[in-house]
Parts: sequence; C-alpha cells; structure tokens
Amino acid sequence: MRIVKSKKLPLNCAVIDLLLDWIEEVPISCLFTSNGHDDHYGSFEILLGVGAERILEASVGNAFSQLANFRSELNDWILGSLSYDLKNELEDLDSQNNEELDFPDLCFFQPKKLIRIKGDKIEFLYLPAYTEEVETDFENIFNSSASKEIIKFFEAPKIKMRFSKDRYCEHVSKMLDHIKRGDIYEANFCQEFYAEEKINPISSFKKLNALSEAPFATYLRLNDHYALCSSPERFLAKRGNQIISQPIKGTARRSADSVEDLKLAEQLAKDPKERTENIMITDLVRNDLSKNAKKGSVKVKDLCKVYTYKQVHQMISTITSLVEPESDSIILIKNAYPMGSMTGAPKVSAMQIIEELEVTKRGLYSGSVGYFTPDGDFDFNVVIRSILYNSAKPYVSFSVGSAITAQALPQNEYEECLLKAKAMRETLDN
Repeated sequence: MRIVKSKKLPLNCAVIDLLLDWIEEVPISCLFTSNGHDDHYGSFEILLGVGAERILEASVGNAFSQLANFRSELNDWILGSLSYDLKNELEDLDSQNNEELDFPDLCFFQPKKLIRIKGDKIEFLYLPAYTEEVETDFENIFNSSASKEIIKFFEAPKIKMRFSKDRYCEHVSKMLDHIKRGDIYEANFCQEFYAEEKINPISSFKKLNALSEAPFATYLRLNDHYALCSSPERFLAKRGNQIISQPIKGTARRSADSVEDLKLAEQLAKDPKERTENIMITDLVRNDLSKNAKKGSVKVKDLCKVYTYKQVHQMISTITSLVEPESDSIILIKNAYPMGSMTGAPKVSAMQIIEELEVTKRGLYSGSVGYFTPDGDFDFNVVIRSILYNSAKPYVSFSVGSAITAQALPQNEYEECLLKAKAMRETLDN
C-alpha cells in the first residue's frame, strides 16, 4: 500500500525540467507527460516513477504471462515497455533483421517512489519504506540551492541511414506489388537513422520535448537503455470498463504562415489517400477491440479528426469499447498488440511482409511504453517520433515510417519520412 502525501505545486516553475534534473543519476526511471494537451481520457499531466523496488525483464516466449504474474503478485503501480517483437509470441512470426539497441523485449518495474501531478497539486505516492523522504525530495526538486553539475555536451552525432533514397523507393515498390497481388491492403514501412556515438539523454529529451510538446511524451531509462519519446499517439488505454484506442494515419507539415497552415490542415482532412489509410486502420482496431468487447459496444467516437501539434498536423481516429469488469488487462493488450497503425491490414500478413522488406529489427520502436494502476487501469503510447539510445555501446537510433496503400507514391512516402524525422534530427544537431 502506497502512502500518499499531497502538496501545492510551486508557481511558475519548469516542472518537467526540474524532475528530469532530479532523476538524472537514477538508473531506473520513467516520466510521462501530456505537455498540457487536453486529453478527455487522461488522468494526470505528469507521472514519474523513480527507482525499482522490483523489476521484471522478459524475453519473447512467455513474456506476457510473466507480466501477468508480476502484476498480480504486486497489485501496485508498474511502469514499463513492450517491444514490437513481442508479435513473435502472439503469432507464428519471427524477427531475423539486424538489431543494435538490445532493449529487453519486455521490462516493467515497481517504482519505489511515484509522483503524480494534476493541476496545481503534486502527489507523492511512495512505498512505506521511503515516505520519510518526501519532504527532502520536495526540497531537492523545487527549492534546492545546490548547484547542478555542468551538463556534458557531445558533438552532434553523424547520422547515417539504413536505406538510400533509391533503395527505400525500390522496397516501397515491392510493398506495392504485394498490395496489387492482394496479399495486403496496407502496411507500415519503416527505416532507421543511426549513429554509433554518445549523446546526453536528459538534455536530448528536454530539447526533443520542447520541439514537439507531444501528448504522450515519455522519458524512460532502464540502466544503459534510454527511450526519449515524443509520441503523439495513444495505443490503448483502460479507464474502468472502457477501452480507448487512438490510431494515427495521415500527416501534413506545419507552416509558419497561419493562413497556409490552416489550409494544410484542411487539405489533410479531405485528402482521399490519407482518409483511406486511416479508415483501414480504424476498421482493424475495431476488430481488435471486438475480441473482448461487450456486444455492440465498439464505437468510433471520432473518425479522421485532424489534430495540430508543433511539428505536424495529424489525422487521428478514436475508437472505444466496453468490457466486463473482471476482464484481464494483459489479455486486453495482447488481443490488440502490436498496434494496427504500425502494422497494417490484414495484420499478420502485413507483419510478415514488413519483416521481409525492412532491414532493421524494430525492437522498442513501434512498441509501447505505459503503466498499470493497482486496479487494472492502464495507458500505453506508441513509440514513434522517438530517439532510442544504448549508452553502453554507444548507439543512438531513430526510425520513421509511413503507411503504404495502393495510392502510395514512393517519392512522397520518402518525403513523409523525412518530415517525421525532422524533430529528432534537430534534437541531435547540437
């Protein structure tokens, strides 16, 4: 049982930066922030887990059953990550492509200390052994006069691409051949950018978050592994007996000119190709949710709605369903995993073709980071627009992708990838 202590949040402070500075040396930590976006299904503005009382690392095989046991045994908040390659546990699939990051397939931890912020209130949800540290922690976060160590900056890493432009277009053409043959209707095709150099994870996340201000942003550290995530997409959430999924399909650039910017958003809303992509994935998500839903409860709340973020306009649909109160949270996630927006339709065929045409094992990219509450609620993002980093090698990576349908033009898809890569490139350019 966690002991809860509440305080008033100090005025006019850069809360996220202060929390990140406080946890810089903590080897296991995870911060979620909505960056002030109005989220009808959200339950906080910031959630931070600090330190691991217990931790679970599991590999593909029986990872989900280990997670179910871990959650049941603790009956507490747990935070962590699911790799894309857990698909191999759920379907008759494998992953043979090159992978350098070496994130665990599944990793969750029970935080020693949990901090939740909503409005002007900060709550400290600490395990009993650590409750005496609340006052000291509050002082160290907000009122400490101790000078911070000078942040160590590294030279901007020299980013390399796994695909040349010509090779990328050649592989998109092969994807289109599969579509013409009727093997699939749509698939998400991704490419990796990487560097074998050091970065500063905290300062990099601060910069990425400031550039994007995404609604499902996450900083995750698992010892030498870091996920700096500026995700605009929710994979799956549970609130009581309601399940929510908000897949993204459809992207347009922003403009500094307000008139042109509005026009770009309006064009995205009407674009037949983007709407086709979105509707296909919405149908796939409806099917995924129906596996556990009460009869007739799967609803499309918003179809092809355009949202505007700092870097891009995005087309997002919201699908909800109702489940029985006793529904198992892990089963709900398994039956929708991996997310349709990062796979395609039909899902299994799309994943097989993705594995054939991509050259990098996705790992945590297009997986998910999220949390479970003690009562079984959860919220998980989609790991996109993210920088992944293994400090031990060192190896830094970010991947981007786009949906390939029959209407796709390889050159246009390549340009969409570069647009999505913009914030990560700017972050790493010191």
